[in-house]
Amino acid sequence: MSTNEPLAIGVDIGGTGTKFGIVDRNGNVLFSSEMSTKKHKTIDTFIDELHEQLSTLIEKAGGIGRMRGIGMGAPNGNFYSGTIEYAPNLPWKGIIPIAKLVSDKFKLDVTLTNDANAAAIGEMMYGAAKGMKDFIMITLGTGVGSGFVANGQLIYGHDGFAGEIGHTIVIPDGRIHDGTGKKGSLESYASATGVRLTALEVLENSNEPSLLRNLDKEAIDSKAVYDAAIKGDQLALEIFEFTGKILGISLANAVMISSPEAIILFGGLTKAGDLILKPTRQHMEENLIQVFQNKVKILISHLKESDAAILGASALVWEKEK
Repeated sequence: MSTNEPLAIGVDIGGTGTKFGIVDRNGNVLFSSEMSTKKHKTIDTFIDELHEQLSTLIEKAGGIGRMRGIGMGAPNGNFYSGTIEYAPNLPWKGIIPIAKLVSDKFKLDVTLTNDANAAAIGEMMYGAAKGMKDFIMITLGTGVGSGFVANGQLIYGHDGFAGEIGHTIVIPDGRIHDGTGKKGSLESYASATGVRLTALEVLENSNEPSLLRNLDKEAIDSKAVYDAAIKGDQLALEIFEFTGKILGISLANAVMISSPEAIILFGGLTKAGDLILKPTRQHMEENLIQVFQNKVKILISHLKESDAAILGASALVWEKEK
């Protein structure tokens, strides 16, 4: 690596923790670390700690002069205004002008977008979507995030918030979403949180025997459902079938709107492999009209999970230079 080669900083702000790192143009994460998000009750103390921690990495990488800019992914991050707006999972409420605050602190150019959009750009630059002009990125974690790329461009919409498939309504008057107060959103069913809620509902509403009945309510999460499913537990298998059905129907709707080459799935829930992928593919195809059938690949992200968020955020810097 040349000591003059420009580098980018990637910062991914999550509800619990924030990951950050320094990345070269080829997608190599040279230095990285993480810190707590939720312990910071104010944005000022958060930025102070981020500056302190990142400054150490910047020095290791050859100093601020090599840094081309900072890319940031955050829940409800607005690409146009550089603000985080009413993010339900972050400790800071209202509208936070984070790009300006970080830029003032580091004296570097800052580009912000929503975390799933950052993942989509990272996937397009370094991952499974390399060379693709039309694809949908879906992140299946605590929530359901998404980024839509059409004609080689990320779709931001007129206000910067386009592509929120997780908050589309899949079951009218369904499960209430704690963060938004809306009923029946995809995120309430097809996220790791949704799998847990489905498990609790199914256990309550049926007498079917299940390994999950041996666990305390607090111990039932998507991993516990997965562990039971791979042991052949019928109830756990039904939970994944139901989750895949809801996700598959939503993906069918998305396909018929944007006609992507592929849908790329990323996040903790993808570790369930065929337990989630098989029903998702089946129900997607069943709900597509003929002209769209058997055309769209469902792929798992190629990016290493520990680096993906940092890579996606840092890719914003290179994207801006195009």
